[in-house]
Amino acid sequence: MTEPRVFTSAGELRAAVGAEFGPSDWLEVDQKRIDLFADATGDHQWIHVDPGRAARGPFGQTIAHGYLTLSLLPAFVPQVIRVEGVRMGVNYGVNKVRFPATVPVGSRLRARVRVADVSEVGGGVQLTAQVTVEREGGDKPVCVAESVSRYYL
Repeated sequence: MTEPRVFTSAGELRAAVGAEFGPSDWLEVDQKRIDLFADATGDHQWIHVDPGRAARGPFGQTIAHGYLTLSLLPAFVPQVIRVEGVRMGVNYGVNKVRFPATVPVGSRLRARVRVADVSEVGGGVQLTAQVTVEREGGDKPVCVAESVSRYYL
């Protein structure tokens, strides 16, 4: 992995609109992570948590929850881009999320970030970033999310 791109001003962020950064480090999604996510969310669907039944199912093994993949964005994005010199940064939400491919247990994932938009908000800036999560050896992304963050100066 290369060092993250560090932004220290709203002007630097605005100048980066359209630019892509990354990738992050690889992260393995093992069964323990899937099971812990199931426990945290109450989503114990067999395709995620029952390896025996999942082996006979449509994917041939357990797969990660789509929302588990989305929940990894806070692990991936700071490895790729960081905003420093602000009072605080907060996740503001997501505009759009898609899960074009599954994440079989044991997959290794990483992310790239494209700065899609930067706009002024009261006391700071709002960053809209398109985050694409890919699976090692996969032919389609496993998650594409338009993530929105606010940074207060």
